[in-house]
Amino acid sequence: MLGLVVTDHLFRTFPTLAEGELAKVRASVVNAGVLADLAGELGIGDALALGKGEAASGGREKPSILSDAMEAVIGAVYLDGGWSAANDLVLALLEERIAEAATGPGGQDYKTRLQELAAQRLDTLPRYDVRESGPDHAKRFSATVFINDEECGTGDGRSKKQAEQAAAKQAWRSLTTTGECGAAEPEAEVTAGA
Repeated sequence: MLGLVVTDHLFRTFPTLAEGELAKVRASVVNAGVLADLAGELGIGDALALGKGEAASGGREKPSILSDAMEAVIGAVYLDGGWSAANDLVLALLEERIAEAATGPGGQDYKTRLQELAAQRLDTLPRYDVRESGPDHAKRFSATVFINDEECGTGDGRSKKQAEQAAAKQAWRSLTTTGECGAAEPEAEVTAGA
């Protein structure tokens, strides 16, 4: 259902995008990472009925469980309210992310955006330092991105990729708004293209 709504929206809203670009935009928003982020934002983990073991081991924050739960919510809305209700829900949750992903190279992939910007303006590439903390079942990652050995951004996430994306997003925003590293507000967890 999710893929169908996003594909239909993309086709109708961005008729000039090439097929390959449409597929990239779709993939950037129709994936387990985005679904887990949405479920987290909506507090779905708190509403899950889990076994004692899964609940005790941090199951309410596990991306795979949150992603599956978000898919189930979308499916339930479709079964209860039909296409229109499911379409409205998916677009309310993802329309902004879809538009951002369709804006051009990199979309919500801030690591790609930052790499292209750094190569273009500074003739160098970003370097990431990632740290992890917490128990195996509830790992947290923190990333710092450096350009020419200068700290340009930091970010956190449930995975190394999410943390790097959050750091890259902060650095990209800083460089595009002020032209300097580290001038933007710190990014929390990234919510796209993790």
